[in-house]
Amino acid sequence: MKKLLAYLVSASLAVAAPMAQSAGTASVKPSAQAGKTVAKAKKKVSRVTSKKRYRARTHKRVVSETQERRLHMSQSLAQAPLEVSYGVVESSALNLRSAAVMVVDQKTGEALYAKNPDVATPIASITKLMTSMVVLDAGLPMTEEIVIGNEDVDRLKGSSSRLALGTTLSREELLHLALIASENRAASALSRSYPGGRPAFVQAMNAKAAALGMSHTWFVDGTGLDSSNRSTAADLVKLVDAASSYPLLRQITSTGQYGVTMPGRQVVRVKDHGRVRRVSREVMRQVAFNNTNALTRSPSWNIGLSKTGYINEAGHCLVMQANIADRPVIMVLLDSWGKLSRIGDAARVRKWLESQFSSGRLARLGDDPSV
Repeated sequence: MKKLLAYLVSASLAVAAPMAQSAGTASVKPSAQAGKTVAKAKKKVSRVTSKKRYRARTHKRVVSETQERRLHMSQSLAQAPLEVSYGVVESSALNLRSAAVMVVDQKTGEALYAKNPDVATPIASITKLMTSMVVLDAGLPMTEEIVIGNEDVDRLKGSSSRLALGTTLSREELLHLALIASENRAASALSRSYPGGRPAFVQAMNAKAAALGMSHTWFVDGTGLDSSNRSTAADLVKLVDAASSYPLLRQITSTGQYGVTMPGRQVVRVKDHGRVRRVSREVMRQVAFNNTNALTRSPSWNIGLSKTGYINEAGHCLVMQANIADRPVIMVLLDSWGKLSRIGDAARVRKWLESQFSSGRLARLGDDPSV
């Protein structure tokens, strides 16, 4: 019996020992696994922190580089306007509202003042100067009558016109209206009636621009309504210089007002069997068109050639050839703030030039700069 009891006790102990060992092992394993999990979490946090630090450093570097680029841009813009030929001339007092400006002595070709002269921008109805030169270069009969048709209606911008459909005018009259009143239907009819039609006309415009050395200029239509008609202030100086060599263009664009005879309707009262009634009848009437450049009607300005332009994409533009202090000057003002600010800019440029001439800071015509 004693032997049996001893055997049972030893057997129980033998079974209990592995179970205890297994329990101990099981109790240890979760602690080790938890330790490993904590270690992995620490490593992950470390990697995330490192990534955040790297991203922060990268972001700071990108921001600093962006700020540096902006600083360079602001410094570049601060340098405009630039006195191309006269570095000692004080021109900061001009404070022009136009985004791009070029003022050139037409006789010597010297740039007297420049602000963003090589920035290409839409030029609106300044285009019509090129349109007029192409028409004159073609040698087409100026007395030929052209009818305003549906093809001449502005369907791009929806601009209005005082030329009704069916109006018949000579090529010379259309040229006057396109330049003086900036009539889009007149310019459209001129390009449409060109040999080969509008495609050939636009091709001739770009060929003329290339011949004048206008390397940053491109035309797609003869009205300027399309904002793809683009040029720079420097290129437009060449355009104005070329246009001023056409006596007819000088005469037309410097005129303050132009009148044409056009058909119209008039309502009159007539008596019919003792009763008065109103009758509409067709009559010929004289219609006056004012120059879009108000300076052409000012006696204080001696303007040889001028043209204005405006569409939303181009802003208010003005180009002129004028005599200032007995000096032929070409003035290009692009993308001005408002309709009157381009006129104000022209006045500021003239006043500034006159002060520079009188003070001797700019050499007058015929002066020898070496003396």
